[in-house]
Amino acid sequence: MTFKKTMTDRRSVLRGGAAAIGAAALGGIGSRAHAATDMRLMCWEGYDKPSIIDAFEAAHDANVSVDLITDSAGGFAKLAAGGYRDFDVVSSDSPWIARMGPAGICEYLDDEEFADVYADFYPQFRAPFAPLQYEGKATGLPTRWGWVGPTVNTKFDKVETWASYDPCFDPAYRDKICVLDWGDWPIMPMALHAGIDPYKELDDAELKEIRTVLRALFKNTRALVGDLSVAQKGLMDGSFRALIGGGSYCTSALRKDGQDHILSIVPEPKDGLNQGIIWMEGTGILKGTDNPELAKELVKHMVSPDVAVELAWTEATCNLVPSQAAEAKFTDEQKAALQMDYMWEAWDKSHFHSVAPNIDDMLAIFQEELAAAN
Repeated sequence: MTFKKTMTDRRSVLRGGAAAIGAAALGGIGSRAHAATDMRLMCWEGYDKPSIIDAFEAAHDANVSVDLITDSAGGFAKLAAGGYRDFDVVSSDSPWIARMGPAGICEYLDDEEFADVYADFYPQFRAPFAPLQYEGKATGLPTRWGWVGPTVNTKFDKVETWASYDPCFDPAYRDKICVLDWGDWPIMPMALHAGIDPYKELDDAELKEIRTVLRALFKNTRALVGDLSVAQKGLMDGSFRALIGGGSYCTSALRKDGQDHILSIVPEPKDGLNQGIIWMEGTGILKGTDNPELAKELVKHMVSPDVAVELAWTEATCNLVPSQAAEAKFTDEQKAALQMDYMWEAWDKSHFHSVAPNIDDMLAIFQEELAAAN
């Protein structure tokens, strides 16, 4: 087995180059010694799309400077260490937007003030939206989402085969499994398969069981891959029968190019536990922004129906959005690429991703078993 030992964020490979460009472009920008119309946004790739930023700047006579995130935890650490004073708005993975509340670094959003925005959302995302609430107050609004489950090429395998994660441990699939080197994303599904809810406090016996299931997974794993393009190539040519730890994020770019035989699915519930995971990004306002009203307008802009379509459909990847009003604006081809006909089945069979209490323990176990397998 060939393993890549560097632990990366699920999107750092895609965004590393863009982040370097963004950092160079922002090199001369200081903190909030700006004109009233200057805004600074920390975000993932996609939110910086010119069609999104330019439209906001033109509508509000504003200048938006962008700092791209390559690691959601690292971005949060930067903000929590005092960097929040240098930004007005942040778009990141939802657990980190939610954590801005207890960290005391966000401006809470008044759900009533955003009632017209929530009215455009699917019912699943309307206020009060628990994943982004802290002590009954909203830390941000949801912006993009998708699910984590096996990614398969139906030219080489049947979707029905992946009604569970059993093939990951089947000798018939030895050296045909690709595990994505994306932090906790490949760990959580394996814990669920073992009958353990990784989003609660775990005891020693449960951590030992997670170690056992990861050890078994690595016995069948052909490669641990951090580069999405490499993983996609192996899936396309049949070298990999499934990608583990990615899901809809892995398939969208291929399906966008017409490769509709590539699918990400969610296994059936097992031992009373859903087997999929819903990931989501959110957008919030940093505490002490010099432009609170303009910051609110930027948040509303990011979730407006027209912008939601732009945010869903980017160069690197394509993702679902919470805006129900945006659905009619997608073409049939876009809906197919996004697997919109499957999204609520995936939702119903999934847990919502949050920060797991024992994630450091699980990451350490993952690395230890990876080293042993090598």
